[in-house]
Amino acid sequence: MLRYRLAAVLAAMIVMALPLALGACGGDDEAEADAKPAVHSDFESKNFTDSTKIDNKYSPLAPGMQFVYEGRSNRGQGRLPHQVIFTVTDLTKEINGVRSVVLWDRDINNGKLLEGELALWAQDDDGNVWLMGEYPEEYDEEGKFEAAPDTWLAGVDRAEAGIMMRADPKTGTSTYRQGYAPTIGFGDVARVEKTGARDCVPTGCYDDVVVTRETNPEEPQDGFQLKYYAPGLGNTRAAPRGGKEKEILVLIKARRLGAAEMDDVRREALKLDKRAYRSQKDIWGTTAPAEQR
Repeated sequence: MLRYRLAAVLAAMIVMALPLALGACGGDDEAEADAKPAVHSDFESKNFTDSTKIDNKYSPLAPGMQFVYEGRSNRGQGRLPHQVIFTVTDLTKEINGVRSVVLWDRDINNGKLLEGELALWAQDDDGNVWLMGEYPEEYDEEGKFEAAPDTWLAGVDRAEAGIMMRADPKTGTSTYRQGYAPTIGFGDVARVEKTGARDCVPTGCYDDVVVTRETNPEEPQDGFQLKYYAPGLGNTRAAPRGGKEKEILVLIKARRLGAAEMDDVRREALKLDKRAYRSQKDIWGTTAPAEQR
């Protein structure tokens, strides 16, 4: 099943003060124009010298930022209200030789928490943002842990890291893999569908928006999603095309958490990290525990 994977977003008033990665690093204009867009097979751990500094123009990640998305999704009981709360923690974890940022994601359907996830992201020296692994927990109707069957980490059990956002996304370039975990049927891919678009959501209206088309070739019946990324902000919208869930989400709020709130976030994220060593020890047990940066 193609699950919605959020790209991180920043409020525009905060992002204006942050340095932005405007494309591949180094070289003259001609060399940059001729640069080959990154694909998953380009992964090399030696190319991640400052991997937890994620300042990609279209997918920046800043510790302490929290983003709320709302929409509707069909999780087997009709199209019900759906909410995703996405938080950038101040934790990191080394995956396949790359120090990665720990993101905490809560998936709420019709007012009930159905899933909590740790996702691991890193940026290479050229400005490409990579997905290094995921630990998505599933909960019952009372919010109690059930299982985490879709766990994967790059470098474990044939799983490979994938690209969530290229340094310089352009139309007419190749499809890129967002990650690959054959034992759980995860093989999402994306391509740049449009650039220079405009998108309006509750947090504002944005120009020069990049639109990507994401799908899972392993499950073509799930259709695809169009995702919208504003420069200096990140993901603003997900619009479904086909599939059963028809999950649509728009960004409604972005804010920076205070110190006390971050303490709570860190504590909850570490609970998931600790539980992963019990529920998915063959996979998670290959890594050291997450640590505060």
